[in-house]
Amino acid sequence: MKSAKQLISTAVMNEAYQYMTKDPMRNLPKLIDWADKIMKFNFREATQTFREIAGDPANNWNQLIARYFNELNPITQKKFLINFMVNAGMVGNAIIEENKKKYDCNVPWAILFDPTAACNLKCTGCWAAEYGKGISLDYPTMQKIIRQGKELGIYMYILSGGEPTVRKDEILRLAEENSDCMFLSFTNATLIDEALASKVGRLGNFAFAVSVEGYEEETDMRRGKGTYQKVMDAMDILQKHGIIFGFSTCYHSKNTETVGSEEWVDAMVAKGCKFGWYFTYIPIGKDAVPELIATPEQREFMYHQVRKFRTTKPCFIMDFWNDGEYVQGCIAGGRNYLHINAGGDVEPCAFIHYSNVNIKDVDLIDALRSPLFMEYKKRQPFNENHMRPCPMFDNPEILREMVNKSGAHSTQFEDSETVEELTTKTIPAAKKWKPIADRLWKASHE
Repeated sequence: MKSAKQLISTAVMNEAYQYMTKDPMRNLPKLIDWADKIMKFNFREATQTFREIAGDPANNWNQLIARYFNELNPITQKKFLINFMVNAGMVGNAIIEENKKKYDCNVPWAILFDPTAACNLKCTGCWAAEYGKGISLDYPTMQKIIRQGKELGIYMYILSGGEPTVRKDEILRLAEENSDCMFLSFTNATLIDEALASKVGRLGNFAFAVSVEGYEEETDMRRGKGTYQKVMDAMDILQKHGIIFGFSTCYHSKNTETVGSEEWVDAMVAKGCKFGWYFTYIPIGKDAVPELIATPEQREFMYHQVRKFRTTKPCFIMDFWNDGEYVQGCIAGGRNYLHINAGGDVEPCAFIHYSNVNIKDVDLIDALRSPLFMEYKKRQPFNENHMRPCPMFDNPEILREMVNKSGAHSTQFEDSETVEELTTKTIPAAKKWKPIADRLWKASHE
């Protein structure tokens, strides 16, 4: 049931949206004024920034907002405004803050869960490949996650896997039955077709992060011959139906210069991407390929490129590792998000495959108060230099301590590895990155 504040906020934003559709960019300042009225927290600095953006047509963020109105279908426009901005943002955050104090634990803004470990591809070095292929979350468990999440103020749900669209009918049913939430699915995009896009377009509260590793050569190298063309075709279909989508890219030693180039980002924007999310390669599993770990020089290259793109491209671009300075370190462990794998194990991060509890046995709030999650809360941030945010990739000794102290077990179904085995592969990269990270941190704080 929606709270009174949520109902009021939704009503105001509905009125604002109707006003906006008459002349979106010209009426944008009015929407910002109305947003000020319903914000529980002090977001005045943010709204002032939006006012400046709205007054500058040459600003890349102004151009991104224009794309929102020009390229998305009306249902998606409205659902994004209500579900993401109001429910997951303004109202949800207020409830989350109350529950953090009530339960004395982290309560995340988003939950990432895997409907299935099955996938129709086998990408080189993919951490999902280490999970059991026949394992899936049953529908009642997925509903339980969302129901209990909403009680805590969580209205953002991200699906990974495996390949979530293997269970396309059920994940769209989740979105339909939880129409007040926003859903984002990571996907290899090879199963996206006209029928799927048509239904997603009618729902409006479902978006896609499309996995792509660069151009055809780079993408097909890890994902298999012909994958790149299928991805490009899927982007065309999503754009045609006015659905929110962006690129999800793993940068590694073989593709960083390509996916970090201005030409490649321009190509993704031209295909219709409204956002882009960069990850760096993590050597999870005993069959991992450490040679794919990006060099410290490549990671620094991405640091500078992403910051440049955010001031020049009409696309919201993030770097899961290098943006630690904007979120004060690591966001995992329930601080901003958590991960529930296809077997139900509640993990601090999609890349940290250790757990104390299973969502099939406990309530969500109990998982957030489990030993490993409380270790995260006690120790975050893991480093005063937020350019070294990750407990596995940047501070491996801390991950070892947390896992061992909490008694967490490995959750990899087919390729279990101890935390000592995992961090042995990341210690060299952490040592090499430290002097560069320290230099960047010092330069940004002078």
